[in-house]
Amino acid sequence: MYKIKTFNSISAKGLERLPAADYDISPEHETPDAVILRSYNLHDYPIPASLIAVGRAGAGTNNVPVQSMSEHGIPVFNAPGANANAVKELVIAGMLLACRNICQAWQYSSNVEGTPEQMKKAVEDGKKKYVGYELPGRTLGVVGLGAIGVKIANAAVALDMRVVGFDPTITVRSAWKLSAEVQEMPSIDELVRQSDFVTFHVPLIDATKNLMNAERLATMKHGSVILNFARDGIVDDNAVLAAIETGRIGAYVTDFPTEKLRGNERVITLPHLGASTFEAEENCAIMVSDQIREYLENGNIYNSVNFPAIKLPRAGAARLAIANRNMPDMVGQISRVLGQAGANIKHMRNESSDGLAFTLMDLDAPVGEDVIAQIKEVNGVLSARQI
Repeated sequence: MYKIKTFNSISAKGLERLPAADYDISPEHETPDAVILRSYNLHDYPIPASLIAVGRAGAGTNNVPVQSMSEHGIPVFNAPGANANAVKELVIAGMLLACRNICQAWQYSSNVEGTPEQMKKAVEDGKKKYVGYELPGRTLGVVGLGAIGVKIANAAVALDMRVVGFDPTITVRSAWKLSAEVQEMPSIDELVRQSDFVTFHVPLIDATKNLMNAERLATMKHGSVILNFARDGIVDDNAVLAAIETGRIGAYVTDFPTEKLRGNERVITLPHLGASTFEAEENCAIMVSDQIREYLENGNIYNSVNFPAIKLPRAGAARLAIANRNMPDMVGQISRVLGQAGANIKHMRNESSDGLAFTLMDLDAPVGEDVIAQIKEVNGVLSARQI
């Protein structure tokens, strides 16, 4: 029976994908085969020797020590696209909040007092004070055209906006889904110059830290709107606040509140609501549970952020699942260990990416634990198990 340790509250709809007859799910496990989490900071979690897989019920994996997991041969799975609709809806809502001054107007109306006549006059005064503008004809710049960015771009096209996008690593799958009306930009700088709204949908890595900075903000149209529902740190908050003071930026809508952003009427902060819908939480939990199960039971890998995708139909009496560094003669060395043990490889597949590789081998018969131990001793092998 596989032991699954959960951090945070994981949707029951997802955990139901792991049959009770084969999976023991509890937040109390000390030697789990896999862990499933949402926002828990796994950097503080000592990696147990029993751990085989990590599942992040969401898209971002900043709260997971991916490099350490890779060094232990542990795939880290995520759920790209499972929360895409939830984030799309919030970005559209964010644009409307900004362009129609909804938060400021709501705050104004909440404080209206006096006689009916006085209140009526105050309402009319507020109507004039909070005049906004409409979305059709405005330009939305989308930085990052993955599952979320594509949905947002297409939704904005449906709202009669002009949409420009930038993503030098766009996948074929995303490109197929993207509206033909979305215009490709040669750089983020050109996208920023042309946009009335800019929204970011990229991971937080060294290359995206402060991606929206003072230099780029200075090239934007007067009164533009910045939206950040991706990750804290992609937008330089200090630079945005300075641009708001000059009027260059008309509004900043972000899912990541900080002390410095409080109290500014042109800043709308939300408590990380991007994926906070019942549907998104269920979708993420279902996706990551299915991936964990497929990996534990068959060794197949889908949506891992550190190991390559690999799939091999079962064709033998036993299967070896081996994570290794992408080095010359790795498959040869592993095969020699098996050959010396008299084991015959019936079917196999090897995939590699970014210095790491994964090998699946189906054997005519199971091998002993001593053979698995020998494979683990091969230089470059990170983990090995028999299924």
